[in-house]
Amino acid sequence: MTNLDSSLRSLEQGNWLKLICGASFGHLPAVRNLTLAYALAGADCIDVAADEAVIAAAREALQIAKTLAVAARARGYGSKNISPWLMVSLNDGEDPHFRKAEFDSTQCPPECPRPCQQICPAQAIVFNRSADEFSGVVAPSCYGCGRCLPICPSQIITAQSYIAKKEAIAPLVLSTGVDAVEIHTQVGRKDQFSQLWTSVQPWVSKLKLVAISCPDGEGLIDYLWSIYKLISPLPCALIWQTDGRPMSGDIGDGTTIAAIKLAQKVLAANLPGYVQLAGGTNSYTVPKLRATGMLKGQERISPASPAPPASISGIAYGSYARVLLSPILDRLEHTQMNQNHEISAIRLEEQPQLLWEAVEVAHNLVSLLKPSPTAC
Repeated sequence: MTNLDSSLRSLEQGNWLKLICGASFGHLPAVRNLTLAYALAGADCIDVAADEAVIAAAREALQIAKTLAVAARARGYGSKNISPWLMVSLNDGEDPHFRKAEFDSTQCPPECPRPCQQICPAQAIVFNRSADEFSGVVAPSCYGCGRCLPICPSQIITAQSYIAKKEAIAPLVLSTGVDAVEIHTQVGRKDQFSQLWTSVQPWVSKLKLVAISCPDGEGLIDYLWSIYKLISPLPCALIWQTDGRPMSGDIGDGTTIAAIKLAQKVLAANLPGYVQLAGGTNSYTVPKLRATGMLKGQERISPASPAPPASISGIAYGSYARVLLSPILDRLEHTQMNQNHEISAIRLEEQPQLLWEAVEVAHNLVSLLKPSPTAC
């Protein structure tokens, strides 16, 4: 069975799982090592920033994962063919996924308790004592969650947004081995979406999947139908990503409720394509989906409703999945830096004990949706 077949089968069976590395996340060693761990653990798709260096790091990790497939299988992880689809995220306008925090650290009062540093889930905010060392936001590590913005006592932190450059789309899709594209949009931006789609459309035949990610809003369903009419017909699979509470999965279990409610709303519209959760997904998501009968094969029929509820096709895990592995990746960085490695050369596979520890943690999340490895 080909990788295309196995990935589509995951969507059809309702156990598609995607790792979101972050549309703004450019920490290359972290992207590489997250990709490696979750690929070995059985993820179906890896979603990364539309940046050539980031894509290259993820592709390298996927190649390493293939060489470790037999070892992973022997340990009960993944499948025979470990080769998740590689996805890049694009945006048609301002979006919280496509921004970076920034501030001038010299403007921070000496007595400031620095709550921004404490709250940053990516450890992207640093303060160094020496004037010769950088202090502020480490841009590649920031993925735009925005939690530092309201908590700054001096309100000196700002967010700089960016929009996908249309001229970069063709080389990204054609020359870097990307399998899928996800477009982040919002209700009311059809003209902007149309302009972006004009740049994507010539290369859609090269793709295996197009995903549309949109948060809730007044007129959402009408907007999604208008998008569907614009992009149809598609020669590949289509996913509607219900972005409940973006980049909030690591905050608490309750954040997943927004994603599920939005999925119920989109499922009720019977849009052609698959529906996949994102935005607030975590360990609570699968149990909640089971309780509501939204997992395929586990639908519940209530006395008042003889028809089974519609079911989702997959889940994307972002900040929660990354934070799960943060302690291990921190240990990896500390270990290899002590061995005089450059930070760009920090490779998880070079520390087998940490590698399989990371895969085990990733597998614990993957197995919530994929109870057992399948030969494919």
